[in-house]
Amino acid sequence: MTADGNENRFADRYGRWAVIAGGSDGIGAAFAWEVARRGLDVALIARREDTLAGLAERLRAETAAQVRTISLDLTRPDVGEAVAAATADLEVGLFIHNAGSNREAAHFLDQDASNHAFLIDLSCRAPVALAHHFGRPMRERGRGGIILMSSIASLAGGGLQAVYSATKAFDTILAEGLWLELAPRGVDALGVLAGATRTETMLDQEPEAFASAMDPAEVARGALDHLGKGPNWVPGAENQAAARGLWPAPRVPVANGMTQATSALFSIPMPQVEGIEFDAAD
Repeated sequence: MTADGNENRFADRYGRWAVIAGGSDGIGAAFAWEVARRGLDVALIARREDTLAGLAERLRAETAAQVRTISLDLTRPDVGEAVAAATADLEVGLFIHNAGSNREAAHFLDQDASNHAFLIDLSCRAPVALAHHFGRPMRERGRGGIILMSSIASLAGGGLQAVYSATKAFDTILAEGLWLELAPRGVDALGVLAGATRTETMLDQEPEAFASAMDPAEVARGALDHLGKGPNWVPGAENQAAARGLWPAPRVPVANGMTQATSALFSIPMPQVEGIEFDAAD
């Protein structure tokens, strides 16, 4: 951030604490560094306590942020209650759900059904529970932000990753709905449709395939810059072109149109929300 007050404006709108679910490495760690540099304290949630501790130590040493680590499984049935208890003393102004990467490809019927249930718990049930928990006090305060990490895989059903694509489609559409509902109340919501990203996990599995993929820091920085501007964002010009080809209709009027149809059907007044498209020039 520059020294012209942008950092202070970000902290005023989204401080004091950011909670990052799936925040131990990769894009989650990149989000942690970026929000810390923008003046927020950070609570990191992931299963691997040692990885969390290492990242927390580096953040404390190199930024002014306070850092809390919360080691828990985001697929546990009581994830909402567990995270609520671990953050009960924090004023959370920014919630980022980053968990749920695609770590393997296989035929749907060749995988155990428990693998599919795991992805549904991680990428659907957990963000609903946590966005609901953190979103209510944000709405009451009239400020805050929610980011749900999705994927351009959410734009079509795909063989070898059928459930992954479906869960990410859930996140994409949920983020659009939250954007429409919360924007009039002062809270920003954003779905981030990432493409191939050079995370530690992906480099360990397919080093050559992901060597030229996007930098996690670029994904995190761009997402935070786009927060409050529109319902979704796609990092990278090539990814944006691919997404627009699969998603030719502009998302802002489409989402508003669907909302107005529901509003009329159920007689619940809803305002139109203005925003820019994911491939619009800033």
